[in-house]
Amino acid sequence: MSSLPFGDKVTPWYKQFWPWFLIGILLSSIMFSITFAVMSVKSFDGMVVQEDYYKHGKAINMVLAKQDRARELNLSADLRLDPLTSDIVIDLSGDARPDRLYLDLIFPTEDDRDQSFVLEHVRDGRYITQGPDNLRYRWYLQIQPALENADWRLTGEATFPDENSVALLPGGRTESE
Repeated sequence: MSSLPFGDKVTPWYKQFWPWFLIGILLSSIMFSITFAVMSVKSFDGMVVQEDYYKHGKAINMVLAKQDRARELNLSADLRLDPLTSDIVIDLSGDARPDRLYLDLIFPTEDDRDQSFVLEHVRDGRYITQGPDNLRYRWYLQIQPALENADWRLTGEATFPDENSVALLPGGRTESE
């Protein structure tokens, strides 16, 4: 005698929808986990590892001292990037007029995209150099009077392309005109 009422047949589990649906969710989560693990290993950015925290802390204090010195000299700068000629023009105001300025364009996430430029003094606090073509995205900006052991530094950030000038002030405060 059959235990099923009215002679209903039971279909095997592999012919039903729900077991395959649940197995599909598990397999897709495993597939996505493996994909993200491979992507994270291949795109290692190397910015998280820092070996000498004490040295890094001392460097921060040096940067703060450079910004304080820039405040003492009443320094500020306006940076413009000409979209047609790619000229970088900096107008420096304050109590210092070095022969040249060193500009660092620092990309926030990829250190291999960082760029450095030397700007020559042209006249009355105006410095100029040839910049890169098609500069895009957000950048941190630093100008200082010497490549090594500079006594002051101005910092800021800008998003390019931008036809407006970017103000570089001590302490990294920026303002666009």
